[in-house]
Amino acid sequence: MTQSLVPKNERIRRTLDHLRHDTTDEFDAVRPFGPEEFTDPEIARAERDRVFGRVPSIVAHGGELPKPGDFMTLRTPRNQVIIVRQRDGSVKTFVNLCRHRGALLEDREKGRCRLFSCGYHRWSYDLDGSLRAITRDGTFGEIDRSEHGLIELPTEERHGFVWVVDDAGARIDVASWLGPEMDEILGGHGIEGHVCFRAEGFDEPVNWKIMQDAFLDGYHIQYAHPNTAAKHIHTNVMAVEDFGRHARFIAPRKTIDRFLEEPPAADEDLSKYVTETHFLLPNSTLLRQPDHFQLLTFRPHPSEPGRCRMEMRLIVPPVETSGLDEDRWNHLWEKNWKILIAVLHREDFPLLRGSQAGMASASAGGMLLGRNEVVNQIFHRELRRLTS
Repeated sequence: MTQSLVPKNERIRRTLDHLRHDTTDEFDAVRPFGPEEFTDPEIARAERDRVFGRVPSIVAHGGELPKPGDFMTLRTPRNQVIIVRQRDGSVKTFVNLCRHRGALLEDREKGRCRLFSCGYHRWSYDLDGSLRAITRDGTFGEIDRSEHGLIELPTEERHGFVWVVDDAGARIDVASWLGPEMDEILGGHGIEGHVCFRAEGFDEPVNWKIMQDAFLDGYHIQYAHPNTAAKHIHTNVMAVEDFGRHARFIAPRKTIDRFLEEPPAADEDLSKYVTETHFLLPNSTLLRQPDHFQLLTFRPHPSEPGRCRMEMRLIVPPVETSGLDEDRWNHLWEKNWKILIAVLHREDFPLLRGSQAGMASASAGGMLLGRNEVVNQIFHRELRRLTS
């Protein structure tokens, strides 16, 4: 195990100490910020180009593309793309654009195909992006077909996720980007052996960083979620590991309170008493619950600072290893999914839409990130490094 990784029970015991003393892990200083970070078009452009155009970010769970020919389409901050499982089992990402006259090649959100065929003039492309057929090629004229395949974006599948760098001229090395600590952590979770029970995306009138900040913040739970999350998770108590670009943190569940007076046995597994969250720069929050994972990703709009795409995925053990029959398995995760969606729409989204609207005020003034908002501080520190 990497020396810098702190054993989970040690981190959990630190949260117990925080609970006993009404404390939490803290950053080194309060950080001021201004509304322009969420409204300025030039800042938004720099983030699209210098962040998403240079570093890997998660776009899918590999289980969403189980078989060769399975594909999904999405809008990244810089491109319209098709992500497709190859015949050799690998995954490739292409700009969703016919190389003839620039028509959108595929308008379905997902599907399966043997080739991609443009609806405008029926040019077709193989799964590997190569130009396969030019209709009426006898009259079109001679071209080098090898130079007119689909434009490919750097893509890698690692730790159960599909990662993309949103620039055709970039390179991708997910292990290097994660660093040894986070790469080891994700590698130990076995996410590639899980299935994506449900995935859904939401286009919201909110800057992507406002969204990301909300799901790194343990300070708001009691106030924004009094009748949902606050019944189960303690507010303003975190044990954080700062890995530079990325972070891992533990938030204690209220079931842990049984150990406040009488400490747990030295060998007791305390995992079921906490939620463990991984912040993966630039735009992903991976929550590890005792029996499943939730992945939240936040992508900037291609042109408007005040808009973003938020996607949520529920990643669970397959029915074959769950100990449940298929009906009970479906019922369990469908119920879990509906709860997550309800909290998003009733509590998170209205609050965050209001925040974005407020940021547009001409005299908004300066604002603050507190020392107790440790992972938010890490997020903004690393974004400044990428965009400066």
